Amino acid sequence: MKIKETRELSDEELQTELERLRRHLFDLRAQAVTEKLEDSSMITKARRDIARIRTVQKQRRAGRQETSTQRK
Repeated sequence: MKIKETRELSDEELQTELERLRRHLFDLRAQAVTEKLEDSSMITKARRDIARIRTVQKQRRAGRQETSTQRK
């Protein structure tokens, strides 16, 4: 998932996608331990997607806090 696609998602969609990716990462790690994982780069891709989503969520929270402090 690209950052542009991530920014287009709503807050609820971001949270759902984050939960899905965390479950997927857990499954990938389990496969790696049992030596059933064919492509180890999938773990890195999942971690980066999670980081992208968390970054967008943090930026949105910071933006909301900034606007609320300007109103006061």
